[in-house]
Amino acid sequence: MRIEYSNMNCKTALSPSKLPGLRYSLNPYLGCEHGCVYCYSPSTLRDEWTGLNWGKFVRAKQNIVEVLAREVKRKPNGTVGVSTVCDPYQPLEAKLELTRKCIELLSRHGFPVSIQTKSSLVLRDVDLIVPEKFDVGVTITTMDRGLASKIEPRASPPETRAQTLDEFSSRKVETWLFLGPIIPKLNDGEDSLRQVIEVAHRTRSKLIYDRLNLRRWVLDRLTPVLKEESPELARQLPDLIREQSESWRKVCSKVESICRELGVKYELAF
Repeated sequence: MRIEYSNMNCKTALSPSKLPGLRYSLNPYLGCEHGCVYCYSPSTLRDEWTGLNWGKFVRAKQNIVEVLAREVKRKPNGTVGVSTVCDPYQPLEAKLELTRKCIELLSRHGFPVSIQTKSSLVLRDVDLIVPEKFDVGVTITTMDRGLASKIEPRASPPETRAQTLDEFSSRKVETWLFLGPIIPKLNDGEDSLRQVIEVAHRTRSKLIYDRLNLRRWVLDRLTPVLKEESPELARQLPDLIREQSESWRKVCSKVESICRELGVKYELAF
């Protein structure tokens, strides 16, 4: 798929965050070329074109390093989530290095940084990402490479993401594995869950898990995959993922049982 690239300017680099453990969020890009069909980030931007074309465009915030350089001198210290509505290590980052320059600035000014990614490109920055100053979270929804290629078409393969956690864990950097979203009849089987949780066990990573969030435009992008995997699933999905549904309670029970068996620390997201 052809990705449309362009530049934009931002007014702020450090935005207030309501996510647990984060004071700020920093997103060097608008849009994400990984193209994950379940992503609900565009719904937070409240723009229909953005929501329906998510994964087809990336706008680089070309002035973000300069803006951040000013903000780190005047804003109160606090943990920065990199990133919360895009992947900070999507392919364009290999060329532009906006994320690298930003985390270097943050580290130099004493801001703790929490990184979340689906890309092994984060390994490029092992010289900057050191214990005490950083934690690294890697999203792994499934270890099935075929399924991953359908729901996360341009992200790093799951086994490569697992190796990324291995590397940072071996360097004593705090690591965590985000298992989410868990989608009924796609990646909620016990074998599928166990394979991912075993990666958390092996890498001594905390596991954070989450259900599918069907915010606006998510089902539009997800439906073609659902119809291919299970024709009735698109219609059933809203009921299956309700927080109080029997289906979701069973998933929570399976995840937590496997974690206890393997001695993996875990928590439900949000």
